[in-house]
Amino acid sequence: MSLLQSTQFRPDPSTSTTRRALLRAWPEFQNPAAWLVALILVIMPLIANGFFLIEIFATTLILGVIALSLMFLAGYGGMVSLMQLTIAGFAGYMVAVFGVSGNANISLGWPWWLATPMALALATLFGTLGGALAVRTEGIYTIMITLAIGAAFYYFTNQNWAIFNGHTGINTVATPHFWGVDWRTDIAFYYVTLGVAAICYFAVQYVSRAPFGLALQGVRDNPRRMAALGFNPNAHRIAAYAFAAFIAALGGVLQVWNYRQISPGSVSVGACIDVLIIAVVGGITRPIGPFIGALIFVLLRTFALDVLIKLGLDGNRFRLLIGLGFLAIVFWSSDGVIGLWERWRRRNASSTQRSGGGRHG
Repeated sequence: MSLLQSTQFRPDPSTSTTRRALLRAWPEFQNPAAWLVALILVIMPLIANGFFLIEIFATTLILGVIALSLMFLAGYGGMVSLMQLTIAGFAGYMVAVFGVSGNANISLGWPWWLATPMALALATLFGTLGGALAVRTEGIYTIMITLAIGAAFYYFTNQNWAIFNGHTGINTVATPHFWGVDWRTDIAFYYVTLGVAAICYFAVQYVSRAPFGLALQGVRDNPRRMAALGFNPNAHRIAAYAFAAFIAALGGVLQVWNYRQISPGSVSVGACIDVLIIAVVGGITRPIGPFIGALIFVLLRTFALDVLIKLGLDGNRFRLLIGLGFLAIVFWSSDGVIGLWERWRRRNASSTQRSGGGRHG
C-alpha cells in the first residue's frame, strides 16, 4: 500500500520543471494584479458604455500598440524612433487606398482581407527601409532622421492628391464584415483591439527574452563587443525596426478602422511626438509602460479641456497640462510611471522591514 501511495502521489519532475520554466519566462502569470487587470479588460463591455469603451479604452489600446513599437526599439535596442506613428499612418493610408472608401476615384476597392495584409506588408517594408537609414546614425541623429522621415511623409500626404487626396484625406473607409458580424460595432471592435494589443504585448515579451532579443540588448549595451563575438549589429537593428514596424502597422490599421478615415493630421509631427510622450510617461523599459502612458494621455486629452473650462481657463491649453505632467514625471523618474511605482514599492518594503525588525528586537 505504501508503494502504491508513493508511486501515485510522486510529482512528475518533468511537469514541475516545465511549470517553473514557464513561470520564469512569463512572470506576469504569478502576479495577481495582472490577472485582475486582464479580467477587468475582458468584462469591460459589461461595465462601460460605448463612449468609454471606444473613445477611452479602445483608443488607449491602439495608441499603446503604436507606442509599444517605439518602446521595443528604445528599450531593447537603444534607438529612439519618431517615425512609428508615420508607419502606422502609412498602413492606415494603404488600407484606405487598396480597400473600399467614399473616395471611389482613389480607392481600388479590394476586400478587407486582401487590403489589410497588403497594407501591413508595405508598412513593414516602409519601416524597414527607414530603419536601414536610421541605423547608420546614433543618438540625437537617429531621432532627427526618423523625425525627418515623419515630417516628409506628412507634407507629402498633405500635398499629394492623386494617391492620398491631399489635406482632405480619405473618408468613409470600409471596415470588416464577416461571419455575419460588423466588427466595427463597439463591443466587437473593442475585443478586436484588445486581442491585437494582447498579441503585440506578449510578442514583445517573448522576443525580448528570445536569442534575438538578448542579442539586440547586447548590441544596445556594447555593439563593438557583440561585433567581436560574431554578431552583426546593423542587421539586428534593422530586424528590430522591421518587427517594430509590423507592430506599428497593426496599430495603424486599427486606427483607420476606428475613425473610418485617414488624413495628414493623423501623421503630423505633433502626433509623432505624442507617441514619444506616451512611451516615456508610461515607462520605456517595459512593455506595459506604453499602455499606461496611453491611458494617461487619452484621459488628459479627453477630460482636461472640460476641467480647464470649469476652472475659467482656456480649454485649448490642455496640452499644457500634458507637457507639465510629462516634465514632472521625467524629473522624478527616468522610467516614467512604472519607475515611480517601483520606487514606492521599494520604499514601502524597506519601511516594513525596518518596522518588523524593530518589533522583533
